Amino acid sequence: MYIALLCVLLQLWLGANFGHASSQAVSATACTLKATGRDDAPQFLHAVQTCSTVVIPEATTLNIATRLNMTGLVNKHINLAGTIRFSPDIPYWTGNGFFFPFQTQITFWVLGGNNITLTGGGTLDGAGQAWYDAFATNSTLLRPITLTIFQGTGVTVEGIKMINGPEWHNLINESKDVIYQNIHISATSTSSHGPANTDGWNIYRSDNVVIRDSVIINGDDCVAFKPNATNVVVSNLNCTGSHGISVGSLGQFPGMFDIVENVTATNIRMSNAQNGARIKAWAGPNVGSGIVKNITFDGFIESKVDHPVIIDQCYMTNAAACVEFPSNTFIQDVWFNNISGTSTGSVVAALSCSPDGRCSNINVNNLKLSPPSGTAKFTCQNVVIGGNSATLFPACTVT
Repeated sequence: MYIALLCVLLQLWLGANFGHASSQAVSATACTLKATGRDDAPQFLHAVQTCSTVVIPEATTLNIATRLNMTGLVNKHINLAGTIRFSPDIPYWTGNGFFFPFQTQITFWVLGGNNITLTGGGTLDGAGQAWYDAFATNSTLLRPITLTIFQGTGVTVEGIKMINGPEWHNLINESKDVIYQNIHISATSTSSHGPANTDGWNIYRSDNVVIRDSVIINGDDCVAFKPNATNVVVSNLNCTGSHGISVGSLGQFPGMFDIVENVTATNIRMSNAQNGARIKAWAGPNVGSGIVKNITFDGFIESKVDHPVIIDQCYMTNAAACVEFPSNTFIQDVWFNNISGTSTGSVVAALSCSPDGRCSNINVNNLKLSPPSGTAKFTCQNVVIGGNSATLFPACTVT
């Protein structure tokens, strides 16, 4: 075997399918890995299958050249003090990364099951530079997500650094009771080709998710609440260079009904970003539908943000199509509270919705946003607002 372990391992039968790749019986003692100088994926997989705790020491860098299926785990602890680096073998990963049909994604690593922790202060390195350069000349290139929590319950990821993901750094998919805390994400390029679509987190078909106390430097959404993300709290995040804390995008695919409900984003610092607090939904022909309900953005401090507060129900759709085919996603019971800082333009808050009551009970309280010069502008379209928001948006309908 390729594995160097500091414990006695208990062998067992292992299913090979995507959904249940792990065993139930494990050694109770920690197992420590060393780099082999080859592909370390086999020894890493074997250790997780047979040990309750897997340790990757501080001085160790595991080279992962083949995909990691760690689904169906029970009571596992991965103590990552060193580095896991995913080999930038573009032909291999585009043909072998685990495929997820939502927005046509692939991933290096699927991690799932019950009661799983990933801790240790170490690094997940997506080796993204080769991907950034390749994507610049091939916009259809499938680029892997660094880590996907898939069908996980009771999963905690804590104290991990994630650098240079080829695309999204994290996807939480069909999971519940998931906590991320003290995560540091950084995606930077050493060439003229920037790190595109390097979202911090995307939450999809998952419930009861917490993301807190983290720093994100990236090139897309800091956190995005995708279809059927419910009961989510994100707090105490510092986001730089991002596209915002975003609900959506929603209603993209025909025949699908998207739900995002009971989401709170609080104590967020946002700097040099495209957006701050954002809700985005598709319009146009052949799109889906959905509902956004009970969303709170509170305590944002923003610096040099293009669009500090925004609802966009014409996302990625031209204006004529929006008029002819309004969004089928309804947005209601939303609070933008205690948002301060500076924008890059004169419009500091824009609420742009489709007609016929598709945006209702939109509340805006205690906004203290300033443009680079002149008077701050607040724009509104087809919005039914509540509370005292009429002082900022006199053109809107007041409930």
